Amino acid sequence: MRRDIFQAIADPTRRAIIVLIALQAMTPNAIADNFKTTRQAVSKHLRILTECELVKQEQKGREIYYSLEIDKMKEIDMWLEQFRKIWETRFNQLDNLLSTIKQPKK
Repeated sequence: MRRDIFQAIADPTRRAIIVLIALQAMTPNAIADNFKTTRQAVSKHLRILTECELVKQEQKGREIYYSLEIDKMKEIDMWLEQFRKIWETRFNQLDNLLSTIKQPKK
């Protein structure tokens, strides 16, 4: 079954993993140390994130390091942009309404 990035980020553990590796690459054991779950469960989450191309693996010696695939995150940002524009418009409308209400009556 082909997964997409939105299925990957739907899980809170996977979102937490993304946050962890956003700044630096980490091994599966180092990632697992941050969760109250088994190493196997973290590996499953990493496999899903890898399948969705949100993280990439890099072999360094005997260790595998996982890091964030920034370009794939842009796909999420582009999807969210449409909602950002809607909310900005609504906030601007609210600002205008509040400004009108605050103006002293003559």
